[in-house]
Amino acid sequence: MESCISCKPLGFGCMRLPMLENGEVDHAQFCNMVDLFLERGFTYFDTAHPYLDGKSETAIRAALVQRYPRSAYTLANKLSNSCFKAEADIRPFLQTQLDACGVEYFDYYLYHALNADYYKKFTACRAFETVQQLKAEGKVRHVGMSFHDKADVLDEILTDHPELEFVQIQFNYADLDDPGIESRRCWEVCRRHGKPVVVMEPVKGGGLADKLPPAGKLLFAQAGLSPAAAAVRFAAGYEGVAVVLSGMSTLAQLEENTAYMRDFAPLSAAEQAAVERVQALLKRQDSIACTACRYCTAGCPKAIDIPALFACYNTSQVYEGWNSEAYYEANTLHGGKASDCVRCGKCEAICPQHLPIRELLQTVARRFENEDSI
Repeated sequence: MESCISCKPLGFGCMRLPMLENGEVDHAQFCNMVDLFLERGFTYFDTAHPYLDGKSETAIRAALVQRYPRSAYTLANKLSNSCFKAEADIRPFLQTQLDACGVEYFDYYLYHALNADYYKKFTACRAFETVQQLKAEGKVRHVGMSFHDKADVLDEILTDHPELEFVQIQFNYADLDDPGIESRRCWEVCRRHGKPVVVMEPVKGGGLADKLPPAGKLLFAQAGLSPAAAAVRFAAGYEGVAVVLSGMSTLAQLEENTAYMRDFAPLSAAEQAAVERVQALLKRQDSIACTACRYCTAGCPKAIDIPALFACYNTSQVYEGWNSEAYYEANTLHGGKASDCVRCGKCEAICPQHLPIRELLQTVARRFENEDSI
């Protein structure tokens, strides 16, 4: 399938913009960032109404739309779950987004952060039909989705909606085989359906860049890589990846990212080996030493996806940001929560790592459900 996204493989994610102390976007710095981004040949900007409580959209209007011709850039926006309650809300909401950004159409429009629960709502509210009508009217050029759930759910949605043109997934080397996120399996589903991939969180909210452990930074330095370059180039090198979004909040970050992505080259064998060593280092930092063998899940009377919930907990202990909470919610849509454990002990009897799973589920519940006990 020919990709509907044709541009250099670095996108400007506008969720984490430079901010002033008064809570407003630093317009002067953002303008400088937009200028350099376009000057170096990149064109893809990504926003959503919930980003910065709507300030991302208006900042794009002021720094990009009002300063450059429409042909100079491509703009992606999203239909967010929190922004509509019924079918009748969707059309006027999209118009408010067009007005906020100052454009007549969006190049790319995404159903935002779909999971199994949101998919039911979007279906009931006829969001898929409504957005296709808006596409026919020229309000949007290409329609896709961003996704936060299991690969099987992604497969179901793409099977039901072959008209979707691309998929945005969380994809980075730390999440590749994480049972709570299933980055590799989601990428495989996209490839099987022939959908171009837009990557979000390639550096895991900064966790794989500035916040990387010193030993990881040293491993990359020995390979001649910066941590950010390793993470972004890792994601961009996968087959079918059209754009890697980077949430750049400083001019220095943008200068670095555009420098190594201007003439993009996939990781060399030596660079890939460095990534694998850092992957192993991060795995050793896990608070819960679960190997995701899944022996524990078959007999659980509450259908708790124990490895996935443990993975969410490990992520929350190492990386800052909201994704661990989002993925905990997604993973408990398909089965029990940590607090649903009835302490039968079947999981512990079969665990090859001899983990105290019942106690660990209590810890997970306290982290994500504000439960003092199960």
